Amino acid sequence: MSSLHRDGARPRAVILGCSGPVLTDEERRLFASGNPLGFILFARNIVDPAQVTALTAALRASVGRPGAPILVDQEGGRVRRLRPPHWRPAPAAATLGALWVRAPRAATEAARLAGRLIASECLSVGLNVVCAPCADLPEAGSHDVIGDRAFGRAPDIVATLARAMALGIAELGAVPVVKHMPGHGRARADSHHELPIVMASRAELEVTDAAPFRALADLPWAMTAHVLYTALDAERPGTVSPSVIRFIRDAIGFQGLLLSDDLGMQALGGTPLDRARAALAAGCDVALHCDGRPDTAARLLAELPPLDAAACARLDRTPEMVGRRIAPEPQRWQGRLDALLAEVAV
Repeated sequence: MSSLHRDGARPRAVILGCSGPVLTDEERRLFASGNPLGFILFARNIVDPAQVTALTAALRASVGRPGAPILVDQEGGRVRRLRPPHWRPAPAAATLGALWVRAPRAATEAARLAGRLIASECLSVGLNVVCAPCADLPEAGSHDVIGDRAFGRAPDIVATLARAMALGIAELGAVPVVKHMPGHGRARADSHHELPIVMASRAELEVTDAAPFRALADLPWAMTAHVLYTALDAERPGTVSPSVIRFIRDAIGFQGLLLSDDLGMQALGGTPLDRARAALAAGCDVALHCDGRPDTAARLLAELPPLDAAACARLDRTPEMVGRRIAPEPQRWQGRLDALLAEVAV
């Protein structure tokens, strides 16, 4: 996954969505001239395997980088862009957490198999970055935006199962993206629509919310949370707060590539360009903007800088942490996963 364009120029520090299931001529020209780091697909971009394969190839051709990152949210459960009838159902993280209560070893194996199956599906259609696992810790009274996307409420269980899923994704050669640092689980609002405010003390955050992420700090990529943590920064949400990014880098210890969450969400104020600039200035390596509007993409590509040297170094370390180690065996893995999950229904 080279950080360099074919002409040696660094790509822009932005990952973008596209408008539909086929790359338009306008988008092709825009991406060729603007050179974003990569792309992300949503339901509007997905019809069937042949179409997704053609779209991912066209996106990479537009920037001239065969290994350009193309992301997808494919956690399992309700957060899946690849869905039946062309793709299998996949268990929610909470289902794996429920198995832990009965059989921790089986749950850990199941999480790793779930990661392998997700990676196998994604890679088969050209999607090489999986926005999973979710390592947030929900608490009583928190918004259901996390809900069953979480493996549980105990930091050690969440860390164990999230690592197992991330390893399953990575050992097929896809990049896992752990989210949402430093923790979205306490939020009592959905950051897609409004700004959540978390008033826990720094000590509470370190012992609970940040604990799974600290255990996962060696993973290659992570995503921030659009949450206001009053103990860390009383004015700026995590994604655009230098104090929160320092907390991620220092208290959590994460040194991999740090993406913003989608800057099109309504938790943040200002224009898309304001948000992207603020995220990069705060210390995010890459701004993520997902709405697929060519006018938004054009403005971001015209104004945002290329990846800086530190971000390039983090990107170039990704292959050291991720690489195909095993051949896909989806039928065998699915059979074993089904057998393990049958324990939850007993």
